[in-house]
Amino acid sequence: MKSEHMLSRRGFCLCCVGAAGFAATGEWLSPREAYAEARGLVSLIKDSAAKSVITTHKLRDDITILEGSGGNVAVLGGKDGLVMVDAGISVSRKQMTKALAEISPDPVTHLVNTHWHFDHADGNAWIGSGGAKIIAHENTRKYLSQVQRVEDWDYNFLPLEPRGVPKHVFSKEHSLKLNGESVTLKYYGPAHTDGDISVMFGEANVLHVGDTYWNGIYPFIDHSTGGSIDGMIAASEANLSASTDKTIIIPGHGNPVSNRTELQEFRDMLVAIRENVAALKRAGRSMDEAVAAKPTAAFDAKWGNFVIDPGFFTRLVYEGA
Repeated sequence: MKSEHMLSRRGFCLCCVGAAGFAATGEWLSPREAYAEARGLVSLIKDSAAKSVITTHKLRDDITILEGSGGNVAVLGGKDGLVMVDAGISVSRKQMTKALAEISPDPVTHLVNTHWHFDHADGNAWIGSGGAKIIAHENTRKYLSQVQRVEDWDYNFLPLEPRGVPKHVFSKEHSLKLNGESVTLKYYGPAHTDGDISVMFGEANVLHVGDTYWNGIYPFIDHSTGGSIDGMIAASEANLSASTDKTIIIPGHGNPVSNRTELQEFRDMLVAIRENVAALKRAGRSMDEAVAAKPTAAFDAKWGNFVIDPGFFTRLVYEGA
C-alpha cells in the first residue's frame, strides 16, 4: 500500500499532515483537506509503526540509534543500564524491545524526552512501567499531562497515563553522569515547540537535537505549543555552537547520522526561506498569495520531497515570519 510506504520512510512522524492524501491522490492537499486527513492520521501512523522494522546504527562509545518508531531514538549502554533519548511510538514495543535486547540485556534505567510530540514520547508508558526515570523539560511534562490540541493536525491528544509522564523535569539545564558519559540536557527556548531540549554525550561528542533539526527534509513547526521559524533558526545556531566538525549530530527525523556541515545547510535553508516569506508578507501578500509565489522554489528539489511539502512549509513559516 502506497500510504504505508510513505509512513515508513526515514522515521515518519505525527507532525506530517497530508501524507495519506498525497499517497492516495499523488497531489498535495489543500490546508482544509489536510486538516481533515489529520484526524485519521494517528491511526494510520500507529498501523505503520506496528509493522515497521527497527534499523540500528552503531555510533561510538556504546551509543546506538534506533530508527523506525517515530523520531530517531538514541541509546547509551553501560554498567548503569540503558539510557534512551526519546521513546518512539508504543505500538513498536515488540520491535523496540528486541532492538534494545540486542544492544544489552540490561533494563532501561533512564529515558529523556526531547519534546512532547506523539512520535517521540508515546512509548514513555511501557518504558516507564519498567522503572525507568523519565526526564524532560517542564513544558514537556505539562503537555503530556493534559489534553493537548495541535491546530495544524486538527487533533486533540489525550494525556499519557501517569507512568509515562516525566517525573523529573528542569527549566534550563540538567546534567547526568551515566555509563561513563557526561550527559548534558539544555533547553533551547521556544523552537519546534516550547519544550525542546538537546542532549549532549560529552565524551562521545554525540549531540541529539530532537526535532529542531530534520535532516534533508522540511520540518514541522508546532505553533500550537510555542514553536516558530525564528525559534527553529535560533535552535540551529545553538546546535552549531555546541558542535564541532567531529561531532555526530542526531536529528529528530531524516537520515539519523548527521554532521555540522549538513546542519549548517539546514540552518541556511531556514533563514533564506524565512526572508523570502517575510518579504512577501511585508508586501501585503496573503498566506495563499505567498504560497502561490513559491518562496521555497530554490530549495524544493532537496528539501521538499517528504511529507511536509513546499506549500505547507510556506504556511508554517508565514505564520511566524
